Amino acid sequence: MDVFSLISLFGGLALFLYGIEVMGDGLKKVSGGALKKVLGKLTSNVVFGVLTGAAVTAIIQSSTATIVLTVGLLSAEILNLTQAASIVMGANIGTTVTAQIIRLADLDASSLPIMKIFQTSTLAPVALIIGIILIMFIKKSKAKRMGDIFLGFGVLFIGLMNMTAAVEPLKESAFFMDLMEKFAQYPIISFAIGLAFTFVVQSSSAAVGMLQALASTGAITFTLTYPFIMGSNIGTCVTTAIVCSIGASKDAKRIGVIHILFNVIGTVAFALVFLIIKAAGGLPDLWGMTADAGTIANFQTIFNLVTAIALLPFAGLLVKASKKIVKDKTDADYIEFKALDEKLFVSPVMAIQEVGKGIADMAKICQANLVKSFSLLTKYDDRVVEQMNEAETKIDAYTDAATNYMIKLSKYVESSTESTEINMLLQSVEAFERMADYAMDIEEIARQIKEDNVKFSDDAMKELELICRATEDITATTVDIYRDRDIAAAFYIEPFEEVTDDMIAVLKDRHLQRLKSGECHVTSGLLFVQLLTYLERSSDQCSNVGLLLLGLENKAILQNHHEYLRELHHGDNVEYSNEFKKRKEQYFTPLLAIGQNAIAQNN
Repeated sequence: MDVFSLISLFGGLALFLYGIEVMGDGLKKVSGGALKKVLGKLTSNVVFGVLTGAAVTAIIQSSTATIVLTVGLLSAEILNLTQAASIVMGANIGTTVTAQIIRLADLDASSLPIMKIFQTSTLAPVALIIGIILIMFIKKSKAKRMGDIFLGFGVLFIGLMNMTAAVEPLKESAFFMDLMEKFAQYPIISFAIGLAFTFVVQSSSAAVGMLQALASTGAITFTLTYPFIMGSNIGTCVTTAIVCSIGASKDAKRIGVIHILFNVIGTVAFALVFLIIKAAGGLPDLWGMTADAGTIANFQTIFNLVTAIALLPFAGLLVKASKKIVKDKTDADYIEFKALDEKLFVSPVMAIQEVGKGIADMAKICQANLVKSFSLLTKYDDRVVEQMNEAETKIDAYTDAATNYMIKLSKYVESSTESTEINMLLQSVEAFERMADYAMDIEEIARQIKEDNVKFSDDAMKELELICRATEDITATTVDIYRDRDIAAAFYIEPFEEVTDDMIAVLKDRHLQRLKSGECHVTSGLLFVQLLTYLERSSDQCSNVGLLLLGLENKAILQNHHEYLRELHHGDNVEYSNEFKKRKEQYFTPLLAIGQNAIAQNN
């Protein structure tokens, strides 16, 4: 085998890998949303989970992608860890479909000419022609995605044929034949090659495809085949484990652990059975049998199927073991946001959903910090401040991480709906982060009140308590609406925010009067006005979040929200007016009562 054949071999491997990548990407784009629903619904028990994992992997041609989708559903609490484990077990079965497709190259069309249609030499150009027509001549995104599938399928087969042609001279190579005989004497070498090759190319399908191409030389025996495929299984689980563990949540890491345990236990058990049979002199015709592409494909399928069936009853034990290895945090004050996993970019819809959930979690922490800051105005507590500072640090870090994540994610989205969603998320994470900043500003005022022993009048304290309660209410309402993605309820944020604006306008005017009359000191007066400013800005952010949610269904709001608000404030929308009156009676009327009582006492 000369250098040119070697170049052709690796060129064929490159085409094969690229074909799998293109075909898999096309399949994910066509069926990503549907696959998410299938994974979420068809896992009522571990048997259905295995079948679902096998089916989904067979469709998208990537066990890693299936596991990534599973991790996303696990984080979203659509699946529990046991259900996710069953999908992982099934994913191994799904990867064998590629090898079964590749075996079409061995079809003998001499006795039945119609079978020539299914040979790779026919399927490859047909798939490429269909793919190019769909991509170049049909100007629809769905057609382009289907074209990617056919194009990837064709490129995959072209790569396979290149590899087969490149290794053809090895049939005449005495050195290669001797080398294969020596490898057959030491199965551990074949096992190591299978593991290393799969780890490097990050595809067990490619590793097995290469073995099937080499099988055309007639030098690959069953003794070489079974350890190579077992090593390939370990190689792919190591890759997936690394992918699932870097920067991921605890449950994602547990999925990686489960995959390793499942593959290692299955491989060791299978290897022991084979070694015992071989040592006992059983199946003498099997070990030296020449393996063709069909034999390799069949063994891979049987190996993964039997392993899954054998370990299926122990899925619960695998889950328990993963929890022992990856333990939960026990600190009740520990704050952990959902991991922003770039592996979910294979399914932008899921990535968007997960970052949305993460922002909702962050919003809850922002709300909690705001409430804590209000408590400091009446009783300053260093322990509460320490908790707020810790939360603020993580809020800032998560905001930066989420923003960068969504900027990267935007390159993977294709629909305008997904782009609008990302835009909403980018602006909402900024709104909640500002809310948290206002909480820290209020904490600084509370510290100054304590250090300088500042006193507010009784009326000022009553007013401050009421406006803080209203701000706490609108913030909690907004966070809940955002978490539930309740767009209909988002409409009611704005009338509430208008009431808080009216309250603050009245409070500023009243406090100015107290300053003029000498009832309040200048220092306390300035601090009071600053507090009102931060409370007003917090309510403004609630309004912004409400508009962003409404804009998901009405893009005119995003294009000109000022006009939308003007029409609401000065129009005759009955729902808006009713909500405004309700909130006014709840908070503005008591505020007026405080002022009337003050006037009565002064008189």
